[in-house]
Amino acid sequence: MKIRIVVLATAALLVAVALSMNVASAGTAGSSAKASSATSAAKAYPAPKVPGAKALKAKYGGQSITFIGDSVGGSHNRDLALAKQFTKDTGIKVKVVPHPAASDASYSQLARVFSSKSSSFDVAMIDVVWPGAFAPYLVDLKPKLGQASKQHAQGIVQNDTIDGKLVAMPWFGDFGILYYRTDLLKKYGYTAPPKTWTQLFAMAKKIQDGEQATNDQFYGFVFQGNSYEGLTCDALEWYQSAGAGGFIDNGKVTIDNPKGARILDQFAAQIGKVTPRDVTTYQEGEAHTAFVGGNAAFMRNWPYAYSIGQDPKSSKIVGKFSVTVLPHASGKSVGTVGGWQLAVNKYSKHVDASIEFVRYMTSAPVQKFNAITNTNVPTIPAVARDKAVVKANPYLKPEIASVMRVTRPANSLKTHYNEGSKAIYQGINQILNGRPASSVLPSIQSKLDRILR
Repeated sequence: MKIRIVVLATAALLVAVALSMNVASAGTAGSSAKASSATSAAKAYPAPKVPGAKALKAKYGGQSITFIGDSVGGSHNRDLALAKQFTKDTGIKVKVVPHPAASDASYSQLARVFSSKSSSFDVAMIDVVWPGAFAPYLVDLKPKLGQASKQHAQGIVQNDTIDGKLVAMPWFGDFGILYYRTDLLKKYGYTAPPKTWTQLFAMAKKIQDGEQATNDQFYGFVFQGNSYEGLTCDALEWYQSAGAGGFIDNGKVTIDNPKGARILDQFAAQIGKVTPRDVTTYQEGEAHTAFVGGNAAFMRNWPYAYSIGQDPKSSKIVGKFSVTVLPHASGKSVGTVGGWQLAVNKYSKHVDASIEFVRYMTSAPVQKFNAITNTNVPTIPAVARDKAVVKANPYLKPEIASVMRVTRPANSLKTHYNEGSKAIYQGINQILNGRPASSVLPSIQSKLDRILR
């Protein structure tokens, strides 16, 4: 079967996605010790009941399925609450297993299972850049969920449709945003968050110097600097905001260019100065732990972290932070498109029960639950406009939600995306750890060129 990836790369798809990703959220990684937000919020907003549960119980009650779910922030608790409700209503037992912290590690886990034609899991969350790679191993959901898919942003549905088959259903979206401490900006004489990276570094240094007098664990800025998929997302934002392109543009590898080298060296120069030295080992969880613990002035992360920052059980900065678009260099502010879908393993022994679980998990009531309890912004535009959802998710404000979204080069790398991204994040991690960009970028360029041949 010919495999192609329909990603959110074209202008048409970005317009479609903008409707919902006024609309987008998520991430990868997390600390369970800091993940109580979904649990506490769920007390006030319980998991929705399953429509048509009686009929489902009569058909599938007693069957057992395994769901490879989320691990970021409070998302595992969210998954457990939803699975518990689904089991209670339908009699279908759901075992929830969180995926590995890093997105690329999750990819490898699923690839191993699929290659062995294993039925060890039934439903899995998959990254927005994976449908094309995994399509041969996934159930076509269109016959049963095609109608339900019409309520989601059609750009994402197109992304999840491979060779005419709906191989996944949109679950929640994502885009990078900047978190900042409102109280500290005021304390140090700033009236607004930074517009440029240069401004951010200067503000971070001033605030850090002042705060370290009483807290030697405090730093100006934290982000995802580890050698993993999250760094590809962060670095893409740096590149695009500097007018350095998108790593691969119009089918040609462009990562080795002067503007790209300049912005990478600029970030590398901040390591250990306005960032913790070990930020080059940070994933999402380490970044949000530092920020909500009161140990950082600025943080780049996904929208999921907002719920953790607002939960007094996990956060020391409740009511002391806000969010805005990421800074830019010579270009414009952007946010990398992320997002997760739910898919059914073709080798599952309980395909129909699994599809019904996906139907429930991607439904409008559950998307509203996710948005309010875990700040996962819906892929259903009608839910994203809900007043309660907007109140819980301040980054749905037009000035933030309308930021330009940029896509990782999955449409160029196709089934070799994971390999290409690995070349990118490993090389950029070396730069952050002290190697000049000019000595590393040619090697990344060569690796990507070989993949595209």
